[in-house]
Amino acid sequence: QVQLVESGRGLVQPGGSLRLSCAASGFTFSNYPMSWYRQAPGKEREWVAEITRASGTTIYADSVKGRFTISRDNAKNTVYLQMNSLKPEDTAKYYCNTNTRRFAWGQGTQVTVSS
Repeated sequence: QVQLVESGRGLVQPGGSLRLSCAASGFTFSNYPMSWYRQAPGKEREWVAEITRASGTTIYADSVKGRFTISRDNAKNTVYLQMNSLKPEDTAKYYCNTNTRRFAWGQGTQVTVSS
């Protein structure tokens, strides 16, 4: 069955960095554009970043543009999110999925930005 397993959770100070990983299995990973999403307490899940199947194109939400970088390794069935210059408003649980949210959500990984 399809599994999306996010990792890399952490508590960081404002201005810090963190790298998230998402290991995918149960489907042909390289066939799908992949995205990262996040959900803060009391808010709806929002899209953060997307990467095309062969990493040719990446797009970002305005709130993270210039600070976050999405990448993928199709040989490892893994998508990454490098987060720099973190802000308290980046605090959320982060999830990966296809760009159309095709599969069931994984457990997510918690990112907390606080001094």
